[in-house]
Amino acid sequence: MIIGVPKEIKNHEYRVGMTPASVREVIGHGHSVFVEHNAGIGIGFTDEDYQAAGATVLSTAAEVFAKAEMIVKVKEPQAVERAMLRDGQILFTYLHLAPDPEQTADLIKSGAVCIAYETVTDSKGGLPLLAPMSEVAGRMSIQAGARALEKSCGGRGMLLGGVPGVAPAKVVVIGGGMVGTNAAQMAVGLGADVTVLDRSVDVLRRINAQFNGAVKAVYSTADALEQEVLAADLVIGGVLVPGAAAPKLVTKEHIKRMKPGSAIVDVAIDQGGCVETSKATTHADPTYIVDDVVHYCVANMPGAVPRTSTFALNNATLPFILRLANKGYKQALLDDQHLLAGLNVYRGKVTNEGVAQALNLPFVAPAEAIAG
Repeated sequence: MIIGVPKEIKNHEYRVGMTPASVREVIGHGHSVFVEHNAGIGIGFTDEDYQAAGATVLSTAAEVFAKAEMIVKVKEPQAVERAMLRDGQILFTYLHLAPDPEQTADLIKSGAVCIAYETVTDSKGGLPLLAPMSEVAGRMSIQAGARALEKSCGGRGMLLGGVPGVAPAKVVVIGGGMVGTNAAQMAVGLGADVTVLDRSVDVLRRINAQFNGAVKAVYSTADALEQEVLAADLVIGGVLVPGAAAPKLVTKEHIKRMKPGSAIVDVAIDQGGCVETSKATTHADPTYIVDDVVHYCVANMPGAVPRTSTFALNNATLPFILRLANKGYKQALLDDQHLLAGLNVYRGKVTNEGVAQALNLPFVAPAEAIAG
């Protein structure tokens, strides 16, 4: 199979779909790889590094898209990239379609086979291609939140961990999954007062055991969430419904009643955000203020640490890239129900139920779409 790796063009996005090591692995299985000029420069890899791994370097994204049977990216394709997709071409990347009707419409129109990292599943019910970026984003959320609490950023002027004789900041993490657990780990390490809210008693038990009581694990009812959010100095939104739009758990009313100078980091912003006042921001302009509450809503947080993020992502995606290339997409999808769960748009049809519901579009089961 011919695989194409274009340079990422989203604002301050420095990650790349494949490292030279991944390229070498794929070429070792008899496939060919075309990489756009300087695609890996943001993580310290030159065109020569890719050529040494066996790739062919092309000058433009248009050339890569024209030659490739499968495009491997990191972030969702931007409008100019979507216009280059063609019927039957495989797109393997993060998509986050539920809050993005324009992208969804363009992918439907393209006729491409669009497989989203974030909805590929595993035998344990996890999301293996989302997990590494959730780990990074969870850990980064505390760094971002600590910065947002500084007075120069509009925050309360608090040090997250306090100092002897001065109480630490109260951090409330909504969601005890991969993002929430990693956020809690970082916050505890800095000495903050940490509470995690979740609706799964099993998750709360795990949190309690993992942190040996250093984190308060609270069952998330509307009342409990309101109490904790209003008492918080920093709120981390880490709620995910695979494929679907994130639920708006923190309302405008909550925001109005929060402490002046408190901060929110909405990690769920890729799926529309779990805070009613959230809107996507960029690394170039990451925060804004609503009702004296600092909002950090960067939609590609791991892009700020691209080297760590790219290696972590490639570790997870490479086996699936090889499966798609070795078997062809139809056989690979039909042989693996977990990879099949990643199929979001198939040749003009929406094949992820959460996306279809969020955007009020017809849904076709992925296996049925392929068979049809």
